[in-house]
Order: sequence, then structure tokens, then C-alpha cells
Amino acid sequence: MTDYNSIKEKARQMWSTFAAFETVTGLAAPELVKFSGLQKGDRVLDVGCGTGVVAITAAQQGAKAFGSDLTPELIDRAKENSKISGFDINFIVSDVEELPYDDESFDFVLSQFGHMFAPRPNVAVREMMRVLKTGGVIAFSTWPPELLTGRLFALTAKYGPPLPEDLPSPVEWGDVEEIKKRIGDLAKHISFHRAQYGNPAMSPAHMRILLETHIGPIAAVIKYLEDSPNKQSLFRSEIDVLLGEYFENNTVIQSYLMTRGIKR
Repeated sequence: MTDYNSIKEKARQMWSTFAAFETVTGLAAPELVKFSGLQKGDRVLDVGCGTGVVAITAAQQGAKAFGSDLTPELIDRAKENSKISGFDINFIVSDVEELPYDDESFDFVLSQFGHMFAPRPNVAVREMMRVLKTGGVIAFSTWPPELLTGRLFALTAKYGPPLPEDLPSPVEWGDVEEIKKRIGDLAKHISFHRAQYGNPAMSPAHMRILLETHIGPIAAVIKYLEDSPNKQSLFRSEIDVLLGEYFENNTVIQSYLMTRGIKR
């Protein structure tokens, strides 16, 4: 039987160093907020909020924003960011599979590269829809499997320790047909849009070192391969080659998928 509590505890630790990427995920946040269609005065929940970039961006538009994330270190940074930005946002540590909000509490439920890491997609969807008002909007950004970040996760799966067989890959959330299956019974008028942002880096190797330092799944594989230096070197080489495919003008281009639906 899969130990979901253990998986979530590892995730808490794994993503604790992610804050360094808030400046670039902050570039994607306005795209999601705009795509969602939220307006001044709307109540919005940012699920898997990380350092709060989507919630703060929504607050800039006049929304009443809330944020939740599994990782305490990221929530601490989100609170700091909201204070610096001058917005009163309620950020709390919580699990997307067990959100501590009443039914139909929000006009919008958003998630930027967050909910896709929940180990049970059906449970996460049910909870996100539960707290969303009927007629409200769910919108999220995810990594398609065929693009850079999806391919990076495939590399971590190739070189890292085996995962439980019934644990779905996060990048399944980047497949349009899979998304329709997961939310189609609960949402209508589902639409999609692709966007991208640039992550500054002086070379693919510079970007890879940043990923090793701050992106938990990649750091975990590097540590896992410490006793296998040849495999560790191959892993790094494959990452460099992959990043090189998306490297131009001292920038690594990261493309993603946005989804929007209305709760039935």
C-alpha cells in the first residue's frame, strides 16, 4: 500500500529550497491571473502557492486573495512577500488533498505548477472543486511532458530511485486529454492556452547548477547518485544537453500549459 503521508513529508522537504525561483515564476503569474479572468473583489485561492506569486498578483488586481501550500518554508516566504508588497493575504500551510476551507468559499481557485504534485489527482481535483463556488473558475498552469520541464522530470525518473507504481507523474497534468478526463465531470467550458517565460542563465551548465541547488527532485537525484559518480556525471550531461535545446540569448525558454474551466 502506498504511504501517502511519507510521500508528502518528502515533498515538504524537497520543495523547501524553491524560493530562489520566485522571480521567474513571478513572470508567469500575471499570465495565469489574466487567463483566469478574475476581477476586482473576487475571492481567490492560490493552491500550492509556493512563495505567493499568484496570490500577490491577484491582489494587485483588487482580488481578495488566499494562499495554501504544503511546505512551511515557502509559506514563510509568501507571508514575507505579501508584507513587502503591502497586501493582506492569508497564507497557510495546508494540503491540497485536504483544504481547510468551507464548501464554495471562492470565486476562483488557481494553481501555478503546484497542485500537479499532489500524489492523488482525483482527491486534489475534488478538494479544489469543493471549495470553489458553483459557476466559479478553476485555472491552473502545468508542465507538458513533451517540453523542457516535462522532459527534465523524465530524466529524474530515469536516473532516480524507483517510485511507487501507482504514483502518477506530475507531468500528466500537462496533457490536454488527461486534464479533460480529470476535471471534465466537474467543469464545463474547458479551454487551454500555451505561454512561456525566459529564465536568465549564462549557459546551460549555469542553469543546471541552479536547478541542482534549488529544485528538489533534481537535487534528490544528484544526492541519490553520490555513490555512482559515472551515472551522476551522465545525468548532469543529459541535463546540459536538454537545457541547450532551449537556450538562446542567455535565457532558458520554459513553455507551459494553462487550463481554465467553470464549475458545473
